[in-house]
Amino acid sequence: MTHKMKAALILLCPLLLLYCQPLPETGLAARPDGETLAKIYCGTCHQFPAPGLLPRATWKEHVLPRMAYMLGIYPNEQTRAALLEAGAGGQAVLAANTFPEKPLLDTIAWQKIQAFYLSQAPSALILPQADTIRQGLSLFKAEFPDYQLSPPSTTLVKCTENGLYIGDANSRSLYRFNAGLALQQTAKVREGAVSLDETNHDLRLTVMGSFSPTDAPSGFILQLPKTGGRPPAFLLENLQRPVHSAFSDLNGDQREDIVVCEFAKWSGGLSWWQQLDGGGYEKHLLRNRPGAIRTEIRDFNQDGRPDILALFGQGDEGFFLYWNEGQNRFREQRLLQFPPSYGSSSFSLFDYNADGHPDIIYTCGDNADYPPILKPYHGVRIFQNDGKMQFKEKFFYPLHGAYGAIPRDFDQDGDLDIALVSFFPNFKNQPNESFVLLENDGKGHYRPYTFPQAGLGRWMVLDAGDIDQDGDEDIVLGSLAFEVIPDNGEVGRWVQNGIPFVVLRNQLH
Repeated sequence: MTHKMKAALILLCPLLLLYCQPLPETGLAARPDGETLAKIYCGTCHQFPAPGLLPRATWKEHVLPRMAYMLGIYPNEQTRAALLEAGAGGQAVLAANTFPEKPLLDTIAWQKIQAFYLSQAPSALILPQADTIRQGLSLFKAEFPDYQLSPPSTTLVKCTENGLYIGDANSRSLYRFNAGLALQQTAKVREGAVSLDETNHDLRLTVMGSFSPTDAPSGFILQLPKTGGRPPAFLLENLQRPVHSAFSDLNGDQREDIVVCEFAKWSGGLSWWQQLDGGGYEKHLLRNRPGAIRTEIRDFNQDGRPDILALFGQGDEGFFLYWNEGQNRFREQRLLQFPPSYGSSSFSLFDYNADGHPDIIYTCGDNADYPPILKPYHGVRIFQNDGKMQFKEKFFYPLHGAYGAIPRDFDQDGDLDIALVSFFPNFKNQPNESFVLLENDGKGHYRPYTFPQAGLGRWMVLDAGDIDQDGDEDIVLGSLAFEVIPDNGEVGRWVQNGIPFVVLRNQLH
């Protein structure tokens, strides 16, 4: 893998139409107009993408041609074959009929859909006025490791009480650094270590198998003993680009089960794997769609059974809640739905208003469409829970390319601040928004800050924790040298610097 990796960890925006169904035959006089056709074909299996979400040129040159493929419309016979990768991944896509062999609609209907989007889409998106991001973090000191990785390809950062773990896609390794940022251990784990769960005795590592988008079942979950005496062991194998795993006893049998997000590319899904008596796991499919990003397992209705909250991207974006009904059964409920151009990238739960109910902090900002464009709806949102698992947006901070958010009281003044990373910032006009600390003034207003060395890396992942055990929370950012369009030398500098991560050391204590 070179520094010009061809796809980001989550490739969402081109997938504006998945799993379409053919329109019933009608007479010419009854033919719907372009808007009606678009709502039928583009709003059945995900939220209808309004023309105003993207500029006209993006619709014309990128999105509409890809929509055509999913409707069975190709410029030539070779195009469909080229969309199907070799091996098991391509067979999975073929079985799902993602790219139909025959058109699902006639030429006139498709022309009407194209005309609707091209006539209604704006020439450019109106962007909000950017806040001035103040330079300097009075509470934090930026510290860089002596250890270099070139190109830096960090897909995982994890804070612990004894330092931190770093996963790197290019070197296909997991690294452990102590609190002083000295390298302690290295383990070869193949490409794409992305999610880490730690127990007293083991590390449970989710590995994509391929950083680049694929449907090939090359991912796995690996159990790594912290000390010698036992070899590493595969908990699960043959997963389609898994990006997150969560562990819990879901059915009350005193054995820990696994919830796995197989993001994949065109197929994939969300499943829970039941640990069996005597070893091994049995798969239970929850949602047979690509784009599962992350889950949180909690007993949301206090009935004694753990439920599953999941975020999906890749077309049908939004939050799905899986209510645990016992006897290995889950009931799906959609909580929130977003347009397919949002580029959902992360979420976590926290208590925003101190009412005892879990609220959602969510980022959208994946911009791996080609070429990337700035989108006014990218940023961080907070959805407040009314106590009945009904959520309403209460906060939005626009941030181009937002990829991760952590709400913590970093200055210990009694209110929550927010640490943010952007993988697709406005490189031309505001590159320092790649990291932003939103400092809460105690009245619900936030002031944005960054650090002078923010341009030394392209920050894709972050975590927070007290890595030096001094009573305050530090922040760790991981850098991945992904290409910039247009490239003004940023990638070359990131590769030359070879900085895999930076620790923002909290100076409070």
